[in-house]
Amino acid sequence: MSANPILPPFPTTRLRRLRRTKALRDMVTENHVSAANLIWPVFVTEVAGADVEIPSLPGVQRYTVDGVKAAAERAAKLGIPAICVFPHSAQELRTEGCERAWDPENISNQAIRAIKATVPELMVMTDIALDPYNINGHDGLVRNGEILNDETVDCLVRMAIAQAEAGADILGPSDMMDGRIAAFRAALEKRGHKHVTIMSYAAKFASGFYGPFRDAVGASGRLVGDKKTYQVNPANREEALRCVARDLAEGADMVMVKPGMPYLDICREVRDRFGAPTFAYQVSGEYAMIEGAIRNGWLSRDVVMESLLAFRRAGCDGVLTYFAPEVAEALA
Repeated sequence: MSANPILPPFPTTRLRRLRRTKALRDMVTENHVSAANLIWPVFVTEVAGADVEIPSLPGVQRYTVDGVKAAAERAAKLGIPAICVFPHSAQELRTEGCERAWDPENISNQAIRAIKATVPELMVMTDIALDPYNINGHDGLVRNGEILNDETVDCLVRMAIAQAEAGADILGPSDMMDGRIAAFRAALEKRGHKHVTIMSYAAKFASGFYGPFRDAVGASGRLVGDKKTYQVNPANREEALRCVARDLAEGADMVMVKPGMPYLDICREVRDRFGAPTFAYQVSGEYAMIEGAIRNGWLSRDVVMESLLAFRRAGCDGVLTYFAPEVAEALA
């Protein structure tokens, strides 16, 4: 479309003509949301009695392995193409070395196998970062207060291979360490997992919108310090774009911007500049604000779809959202 469309003057041009009826509005709608655009993030717990609704994420619960199988069946019936697994691991299993992260029997890998055995056609996406297994709450190994990069990448590679061997379709590295995409791709090729897809959290910002997520995975109160030495400064647009360019150059198949709605400008620029499949994560804080306002009667449920249309309008191919099953049901 031309940046400067030529329009005859009023009244020859009446832009409201195309808004007059629902049929006309539907016919000229520029962007649509379908179930195929959605990825549903779910939390899987190995902690007895923790399969409950998360207070800071009203309407979102943790699942046992059996529960996540039922959730996967629901997703498949609704036409949601992928489910993304996040672990809620036992506190006593969190260590300085994060060894549980690549254990074939950790809760994520159990869930991957269970989902693929139950609904083979449903894609399973994973999270790759050490924070669910780290006693310090960080995405990387910590030594003398420093988050180590290269040593962390070695651990993350082991984690990626364990997830691929469990049957993961899409790996989602959310750690923001330098060089991890190239390391993953080389290891996956070497181990015979050449078809496993990488959706890199390429532009992940050091945001305040992640609080309810940390409650969901049991990391609240665990974090020592902050994550500003490896996540992107929210003020930095060009830095975020350099991160995306690097991850694509290293072999990422798809890229993600996180959080979503506060960074729609970044979504648009990533899509326009690189042309790669671009996703956004409507993160826990975004969900909690919208759902909380709806439950308080301050907003109608229409804003859920409006929020997802904003991602599509900004150029996103898909969205990770806790609203996925609700939206898919409404679309059906």
